[in-house]
Amino acid sequence: MNPAESTPPPARALPAAVTPGLPLTALAPMQDVTDLPFIHVISHHGAPDYFFTEFFRVHGQSRPEKHILRSIVENRTGRPVFAQLIGEHVPDMVRTVRELLKYPVAGIDLNLGCPAPKIYKKNVGGGLLRDPQKIDGLLGALRDVVPGLFTVKMRIGFDSTANFAQVLELINKHSVDLLSVHGRTVKEMYRSDVHYDFIGQAVRSVRCPVLANGNVTSSEKAAAVLAATGAAGVMIGRHAIRNPWIFRQCRERFAQVERDLRARSEPVQRPDSTLDDSSDALHRPAVFQPTLADVRGYVEHLYRATRQPDVPESAHVAKMKKYLNFVGQSVDPAGAFLHDMRRAMTGSELFAVCDRHLLAEPARLFSAEPYPGIIARPNCETPVESCSLDSITA
Repeated sequence: MNPAESTPPPARALPAAVTPGLPLTALAPMQDVTDLPFIHVISHHGAPDYFFTEFFRVHGQSRPEKHILRSIVENRTGRPVFAQLIGEHVPDMVRTVRELLKYPVAGIDLNLGCPAPKIYKKNVGGGLLRDPQKIDGLLGALRDVVPGLFTVKMRIGFDSTANFAQVLELINKHSVDLLSVHGRTVKEMYRSDVHYDFIGQAVRSVRCPVLANGNVTSSEKAAAVLAATGAAGVMIGRHAIRNPWIFRQCRERFAQVERDLRARSEPVQRPDSTLDDSSDALHRPAVFQPTLADVRGYVEHLYRATRQPDVPESAHVAKMKKYLNFVGQSVDPAGAFLHDMRRAMTGSELFAVCDRHLLAEPARLFSAEPYPGIIARPNCETPVESCSLDSITA
């Protein structure tokens, strides 16, 4: 073998993080969610390091969807946006990549994880995990046509993890620049525990940075997942709908971890021996904790940002209720907000519910974690079988 052929190419540099030196954060691509208005709302409350678009559907007659392109060309967040594709026909995928590279994308991302049956039955998204040979050809063709950053989002398998190690080898073979791993199989959807040990396996196996994805519910959970997996960062989806401050909170928590590590590795002599370690907490910058009044502001911001003049009020309220199914998981432990919100039919009714539940005790803290047993049911509004918030429960 030619030694040059066995030497991996130099790593391409990822875009700079919001706070260089801290673990990375990314908003997971979610169909019908991570559009331009939602990206701007999230950015207002604390942007992640990276955004990913909803997936561009690729087939023989496809062209990049204009509403998704807006997330790229009208992005005012100052943060990079990766364009995600879903498909399996190599010539069409290559054609679409060439079209997308005409726009200011941070990179091209391949979806190997969507678990919706309507998607995987077409052998795209998570369905491709059944066919490593097909993945090999697709990764090779896309790597050849992408001169910059090429990234992949995947699950750990289709109905088992039998192909996982082989797919990780392909990630290395085709010099993927960033890998996001959701720690469940396609068939497990969002129901099972997340297998963080497999994310750890990916971290140890691939040369590129790995983002851990799956049930990252809070900044505290994010720090724990990084400690358990060794991942370079986290990708967060539905819990960013519930808590738009989560990326800010993650940075603040990661900074705490870094300071604590430095303090342990570089002990200093205290001038006052009466001080003990507990005093450190008094000087440690706190992780932001939103109140219910802050949540009321977020709901109104989201309502106004996502309102479209040609969409009937009833349809817009139904879409808002999908978002609020997640928000309500942290409002009250009895689920009273969710019960009342799901019965609202107009904007005025919806905000009356918000005022009743969020402004009665405006200073009360919004729970960092979802309350146990409080289940989001966004598909109860207008079911659609796709990788959208309709198909996500928590």
